[in-house]
Amino acid sequence: MEQKFIKPPVEVRYKEELDALAANDTSRKPENWVLSPKAVRTFILGSSKPITASDGRKIEIRKKFFGNDALVERCIITLAGSRGLMLVGEPGTAKTMLSELLSAAISGISTNTVQGTAGTTEDMIKYSWNYALLLAKGPVREALVPSPLYVGMSKGIITRFEEITRTPAEIQDSLISVMSDKVLNIPELDEEGLLFARPGFNIIGTANIRDKGVNEMSSALKRRFNFETVEPVKDIRLEKQIIMNEVEESALADRIGMPIDTDVAELLAMTYHELREGISDTGTKIEKPSAVMSTAEAVSVYYQTLSNAWYYEHPKMSIDDLTQNLTNAVCKDTKDDLEKLKAYFNTVVKLRAEKVGGIWKDYYTARKYLK
Repeated sequence: MEQKFIKPPVEVRYKEELDALAANDTSRKPENWVLSPKAVRTFILGSSKPITASDGRKIEIRKKFFGNDALVERCIITLAGSRGLMLVGEPGTAKTMLSELLSAAISGISTNTVQGTAGTTEDMIKYSWNYALLLAKGPVREALVPSPLYVGMSKGIITRFEEITRTPAEIQDSLISVMSDKVLNIPELDEEGLLFARPGFNIIGTANIRDKGVNEMSSALKRRFNFETVEPVKDIRLEKQIIMNEVEESALADRIGMPIDTDVAELLAMTYHELREGISDTGTKIEKPSAVMSTAEAVSVYYQTLSNAWYYEHPKMSIDDLTQNLTNAVCKDTKDDLEKLKAYFNTVVKLRAEKVGGIWKDYYTARKYLK
């Protein structure tokens, strides 16, 4: 019986594409990489032509990261070298998704991950001990419980470190010697206490710009990484396409049979873009909310509205529901943002309702839910 996951890891979700790329990959490949840099790039940025699988089927390699193609190429080359990769940017700019895609294509696994929090400790990063075995046999390898950094070094695979600046500074700095010398010291094991990293090992970190100053990375640690800034999507048409792609994929996984409404996707893309940028397409100034106005949040608002229509058996998505979900998303940090959202509806949305009508008229009517 096929096993189902709520959120399959990238290597499971795109297994057919990865297998097809591996079967056709003849390009130069760093040691212990599953795919060559060229094939990794194709996996993330897509291919204009289908690739023939080992069984003869034609597999389409879809574009998965919509943004700066050159940034993706630089990330791949960074990971082929000796320096780590640090992806920074606003929340919701697909930093985590990009790190997952890179890890799956390079190492065949995307789940070797440290989730940084204020409570992250050194043993969560490096290793801990099975205390029953430790008491019975002493500090032997058998009693050691590997954490993601140990796993990455021993297997020669990528270790992902999410939200690194949420982690205390002294825990962050425990990475410095490992990244410099590619050796992990395990003093409890005496003469066997050195773990040398295998080829293919590297670290991908992510950090949100909004966390700047929470636990600022030291200069010494920063020097061990190449930094790449992942910018929000600037093109409304591209943002609309991302919303549609993500919602369609989630709906398929959850067996939601309601079709994707392109007009709703465009409305959300324009709303999020204008609130994020602080200006409408006609040049009207808009006061920016303090909330994160990311594409990921727009996807969440759309999908919640779609799910509501599907499970309550409505014939189509309700703009009233959409507006209520949008309000909850925008005002979750502070109620001050509600006035900014009202101002957006009373200027930009009102003007479009008068000029364009249709869904924008329904959207403006739904302003009664802004409370």
